[in-house]
Amino acid sequence: MNKIDLNSRCAVVTGGAQGFGRAITERLVASGAKVAIWDFDLPLADKTAKAIGDQVIAIKVDVTDPAAVDAARDTTLKAFGKIDILVNNAGIAGINKPVWETDLDEWRKVLRINLDGPFIVCKSIVPAMIGQKYGRIVNIASIAGKEGNPNAAHYSSSKAGLIALTKSLGKELAQHDILVNAVTPAAAKTAIFDQMTQQHIDFMLSKIPKRRFVLVEELAAMVAWLASEDCAFSTGAVFDISGGRATY
Repeated sequence: MNKIDLNSRCAVVTGGAQGFGRAITERLVASGAKVAIWDFDLPLADKTAKAIGDQVIAIKVDVTDPAAVDAARDTTLKAFGKIDILVNNAGIAGINKPVWETDLDEWRKVLRINLDGPFIVCKSIVPAMIGQKYGRIVNIASIAGKEGNPNAAHYSSSKAGLIALTKSLGKELAQHDILVNAVTPAAAKTAIFDQMTQQHIDFMLSKIPKRRFVLVEELAAMVAWLASEDCAFSTGAVFDISGGRATY
């Protein structure tokens, strides 16, 4: 493991109880940070926090609820005194169907969690970062946001929107030493696969030149660097980690 210095830094990881979020939390803690896991599943978040150590706290949050997000922010600030790092990781895949068979409610559910959620969380936390004149925001997008996966228009659109949000917010905050970047991973074998058909999983694997899915630890390593002071001049950028699927 490469050494990344996050000593004295305090982070929020949404959806940090499992999958990418847990791996990111573990890597940030290993680098010296304190982490608040914001997750809708509090029992699982508590279990994860206890397993990782006393540098982690768990807070129940619905990222689509502005009042709940503001309350979680206040709880985190009370516990840590500041928020230096925000990782917008919470998300869902949705049901795999073509556009004309996708219910509007299903479309809205995926967009609400995957795109409205990061907007609401950023809107809540950014003023505190501006006040302290420092911050690092990392948005977990997806290769689907670049390429558009068939039978996943809602997911693909939400991640494309998150990429655009990253670019806009990065420009807005460039003068505040608050850097905003996105990562676009290929799929990983996490619980999100439970929401997908085997046909869709096989399709995603077939598009990856390395012929395997990304490891959660590989994504976490990239996020840790983007969350550090070493990342000092990249903002509004999209960092690919798709095994060669999209080299742009």
